[in-house]
Amino acid sequence: MIKRLVILYLLGIFTVPISAQDFQIKSMDDILLNGKGDSSVELGLNTFMYMVLANHPVAKQADLLTEQARQEIRMARGAFDPKIESAWNIKDFKDTDYYNIFNATLKIPTWFPIDPKISVDQNRGVFLDPENSIPSADDFRQISTGVSLPIGRGLFIDQRRADVKQARLFARINDAERIKVINKLLLEAAKEYWNWYFAYYNFRVIESSLEISEEIFDRVKIDFEFGEAAVVDTVQAAITLQNRRIDRTTAFMEFQNAGLILSNFLWGENEEPLELADYHLPAYNDLFDILSNEDPVLDTLLLQAMSQHPELQKLNLKLDQLEVGLKLARENLKPRLNVNYDFINSPLGPDGGLRDLQFGQNYKFGLDFSFPLFLRKERAKVAQSKLKISETSFERDLKELEILNGIEGAYYALDNSKQMLELTDLAVGNYQLLLEAELFNLEVGDSDLFKINFQQDKLLESQVKLLKLKAEVEKAKALLFWSAGIPYLNFEQPQ
Repeated sequence: MIKRLVILYLLGIFTVPISAQDFQIKSMDDILLNGKGDSSVELGLNTFMYMVLANHPVAKQADLLTEQARQEIRMARGAFDPKIESAWNIKDFKDTDYYNIFNATLKIPTWFPIDPKISVDQNRGVFLDPENSIPSADDFRQISTGVSLPIGRGLFIDQRRADVKQARLFARINDAERIKVINKLLLEAAKEYWNWYFAYYNFRVIESSLEISEEIFDRVKIDFEFGEAAVVDTVQAAITLQNRRIDRTTAFMEFQNAGLILSNFLWGENEEPLELADYHLPAYNDLFDILSNEDPVLDTLLLQAMSQHPELQKLNLKLDQLEVGLKLARENLKPRLNVNYDFINSPLGPDGGLRDLQFGQNYKFGLDFSFPLFLRKERAKVAQSKLKISETSFERDLKELEILNGIEGAYYALDNSKQMLELTDLAVGNYQLLLEAELFNLEVGDSDLFKINFQQDKLLESQVKLLKLKAEVEKAKALLFWSAGIPYLNFEQPQ
C-alpha cells in the first residue's frame, strides 16, 4: 500500500497526463521552419549555383573553349599576314666577282585574291645571267611592284579563305560546346543539391517523429505502472522508439554523406577544394511557391530548342563548315590560271622616288596554268563532301527528334510530379488528423498502440514522400531546362 502511494506521488510530480492538446502533431512547416539554430546559415540554390559557376574546374575548363576558338581564328588569319622573303647569293672565284644577286620581296595577301607585292633586286657580276642584269645607271638596283590574280581556281574561294570561315564557325561550335558542358555540370549540381535538401529535411521529420514516440513511450510506462497497460505494450512502445532512433541516426548519416557529395562542387577562387560547413543548411522551399510558380510553355521550349539547343547548334554549324568545304572542293574542279603583272621601276624608282604608271612599258607579265585531265582527286573530294553533309544531316534530324521527345517527356514528368506533390500534401494533412484522433482515443481509453503506431508510420511515410516529391519536382524542373538546352539552366551567370 505504501509502495503504491509513493508511485502515485512520484507520477503526480514528474508526469502530466497526455491529452489531445498535449500531443501537438506539428505541421510540416512547423517542423521544417522552426528547427534551425541561430548559428545556422541557409545556402540557397541560387547562391550554390553561383559558386559552382564561378570556381568549379569544369566551368573554368569550359571557358577555355572560347580561348581555343580565338586562337583557331588567329591561326587561320595568319595566312593573310604580310610576308617578307629575301635571298642573297654571291660567287667570287680567283678574285673574280662572278655574281652578286640580292632579292627581297614583300607580299601582302588580301581577302579578295589580288595579292600586291613589292620586290627589290640588286644584281651585279661578270658572269651574271642576262635575265638578271640591271643597268649600272640605276646602281644595279631595280624595284618591281605588281599583283598576282587567280582568274580560274581560287577566284571565289581558296584554302586560306575557307580556313578562316571554318575557324569562325568553329568558334561558334565551341560556344555551343561550352554551354553544353556547363549545363551538364549545373544539372548534376542541382540534383545533388536537392538530394542534400531531402536528406536534411528528412532527418528533421524523423526527429520530430522520434519526439512523438518518446512521448508515447513515457505515457505507456505510466499506464503500466498503474496497471492500465500490459507489459507487451511497453515492449512494443520501446521497439518503436528504438526503431525511430535508428532511423534518426541513419537519416543524419545520409545527410552528412549528401553534404560531402555536395562539397565536390564547391571550389575556391584559387582552385582549392572547399568543404560544406556544418552550419550550412538548405533553404526551405515552401510548397505554395513550388505549386504557384508557372512552368514554361511547352511550345516555347520546343521552338527555343530548335534554334538554341547546343547539340543542334553544333550540328548546324558543322553543316555550315561542310558547305564551306564543298564549295572549296567545287572550286578545285576549275583549271588553275594565275596572272602575274609587275611594273618595273614604277610607281617607285630605284632611288625611292615616285614615278608614273605606264602600262605596256617596263613590265613583267606571266601566266601560270595547270589542269589535271581526269580530275579524279577533285571529283572524289566533292563526292566525299556531299556524303559527309548527308551523314551530318541525318544525325541532326535524329538528334532533333530525340531532343524534342526529351523535352516533352521532361515537361510531362514535371507536371505529373507537381500533381502528385499536391495530392501528397493533402494526404499528409489527413494522416496528421488520423494520428491526432488516435492519440485522443488513447487518452479516453478507446485506442491501442497498434493503431497509434500504424497511423504514426503512415504519417511519417507520407511526410518523407512529400519531401522527396519536393526534391523531385525541382530536379524535374532542372532536367526540363537541360533538355531544352536553356543556357545555365535559367540560373544567372556570374560576372
